[in-house]
Amino acid sequence: MTVKECYEFLGADYDGVLGRLMKEERVTKYLGKFLQDPMLEPLEKALEEKDYETAFRCAHNIKGVCQNLGITVLADVSSDLTEKLRGGEPSEDITPELEQVRQEYAKTVEALETL
Repeated sequence: MTVKECYEFLGADYDGVLGRLMKEERVTKYLGKFLQDPMLEPLEKALEEKDYETAFRCAHNIKGVCQNLGITVLADVSSDLTEKLRGGEPSEDITPELEQVRQEYAKTVEALETL
Protein backbone atom coordinates (compact mmCIF):
# COMPACT_ATOMS: atom_id res chain seq x y z
CA MET A 1 0.00 0.00 0.00
CA THR A 2 1.31 3.45 -0.87
CA VAL A 3 1.02 6.43 1.45
CA LYS A 4 -1.68 7.93 -0.76
CA GLU A 5 -3.62 4.64 -0.79
CA CYS A 6 -3.30 4.47 2.99
CA TYR A 7 -4.77 7.95 3.31
CA GLU A 8 -7.59 7.05 0.92
CA PHE A 9 -8.36 3.90 2.93
CA LEU A 10 -8.53 5.97 6.13
CA GLY A 11 -10.59 8.74 4.57
CA ALA A 12 -7.71 11.04 5.46
CA ASP A 13 -6.44 14.27 3.89
CA TYR A 14 -3.39 13.26 1.85
CA ASP A 15 -3.23 16.50 -0.13
CA GLY A 16 -3.46 18.60 3.03
CA VAL A 17 -0.67 16.79 4.86
CA LEU A 18 1.49 16.81 1.74
CA GLY A 19 0.89 20.55 1.48
CA ARG A 20 2.06 21.02 5.07
CA LEU A 21 5.02 18.64 5.05
CA MET A 22 6.00 19.22 1.39
CA LYS A 23 7.46 15.75 0.75
CA GLU A 24 5.99 12.29 1.02
CA GLU A 25 9.19 11.17 2.78
CA ARG A 26 8.37 13.55 5.64
CA VAL A 27 4.81 12.27 5.79
CA THR A 28 6.13 8.72 6.03
CA LYS A 29 8.61 9.76 8.72
CA TYR A 30 5.90 11.28 10.93
CA LEU A 31 3.51 8.41 10.33
CA GLY A 32 6.28 6.14 11.62
CA LYS A 33 6.56 8.31 14.72
CA PHE A 34 2.80 7.99 15.18
CA LEU A 35 3.21 4.22 15.35
CA GLN A 36 6.00 4.52 17.93
CA ASP A 37 3.94 6.69 20.29
CA PRO A 38 1.37 4.60 22.19
CA MET A 39 -1.19 7.39 22.61
CA LEU A 40 -4.25 5.27 23.29
CA GLU A 41 -2.89 3.37 26.31
CA PRO A 42 -2.28 6.48 28.47
CA LEU A 43 -5.78 7.71 27.63
CA GLU A 44 -7.39 4.45 28.69
CA LYS A 45 -5.27 4.26 31.85
CA ALA A 46 -6.22 7.79 32.84
CA LEU A 47 -9.90 7.02 32.30
CA GLU A 48 -9.64 3.83 34.37
CA GLU A 49 -8.09 5.88 37.17
CA LYS A 50 -10.71 8.63 36.75
CA ASP A 51 -7.89 11.09 36.09
CA TYR A 52 -9.93 13.25 33.75
CA GLU A 53 -7.36 16.02 33.44
CA THR A 54 -4.78 13.57 32.08
CA ALA A 55 -7.44 11.87 29.94
CA PHE A 56 -8.33 15.25 28.45
CA ARG A 57 -4.66 15.94 27.62
CA CYS A 58 -4.27 12.47 26.05
CA ALA A 59 -7.39 12.85 23.90
CA HIS A 60 -6.31 16.37 22.94
CA ASN A 61 -2.87 15.04 21.97
CA ILE A 62 -4.38 12.38 19.70
CA LYS A 63 -6.59 15.03 18.11
CA GLY A 64 -3.68 17.41 17.51
CA VAL A 65 -1.32 14.82 16.10
CA CYS A 66 -4.02 13.51 13.78
CA GLN A 67 -4.97 16.99 12.61
CA ASN A 68 -1.33 17.71 11.78
CA LEU A 69 -1.02 14.42 9.90
CA GLY A 70 -4.34 14.81 8.10
CA ILE A 71 -5.80 11.70 9.73
CA THR A 72 -9.16 13.40 9.80
CA VAL A 73 -11.55 10.69 10.98
CA LEU A 74 -9.47 9.87 14.06
CA ALA A 75 -8.95 13.60 14.65
CA ASP A 76 -12.70 14.17 14.56
CA VAL A 77 -13.66 11.35 16.93
CA SER A 78 -10.88 12.26 19.35
CA SER A 79 -12.06 15.87 19.19
CA ASP A 80 -15.52 14.72 20.28
CA LEU A 81 -13.98 12.85 23.21
CA THR A 82 -11.77 15.82 24.07
CA GLU A 83 -14.79 18.08 24.32
CA LYS A 84 -16.61 15.62 26.59
CA LEU A 85 -13.56 15.59 28.88
CA ARG A 86 -13.02 19.35 28.87
CA GLY A 87 -13.52 20.69 32.36
CA GLY A 88 -13.01 17.43 34.23
CA GLU A 89 -15.33 14.55 34.93
CA PRO A 90 -17.84 14.21 32.10
CA SER A 91 -21.49 14.80 32.92
CA GLU A 92 -22.60 12.07 30.54
CA ASP A 93 -21.44 8.64 29.41
CA ILE A 94 -18.37 8.87 27.16
CA THR A 95 -18.32 5.18 26.24
CA PRO A 96 -19.56 5.77 22.66
CA GLU A 97 -16.89 8.39 21.99
CA LEU A 98 -14.16 6.27 23.56
CA GLU A 99 -15.22 3.26 21.48
CA GLN A 100 -15.07 5.35 18.29
CA VAL A 101 -11.55 6.50 19.20
CA ARG A 102 -10.51 2.90 19.88
CA GLN A 103 -11.92 1.69 16.55
CA GLU A 104 -10.41 4.48 14.46
CA TYR A 105 -7.09 4.25 16.28
CA ALA A 106 -6.91 0.50 15.61
CA LYS A 107 -7.86 1.03 11.96
CA THR A 108 -5.22 3.74 11.63
CA VAL A 109 -2.47 1.66 13.22
CA GLU A 110 -3.36 -1.35 11.08
CA ALA A 111 -3.23 0.74 7.90
CA LEU A 112 0.03 2.44 8.84
CA GLU A 113 1.68 -0.87 9.63
CA THR A 114 1.20 -1.87 5.98
CA LEU A 115 3.40 1.00 4.77
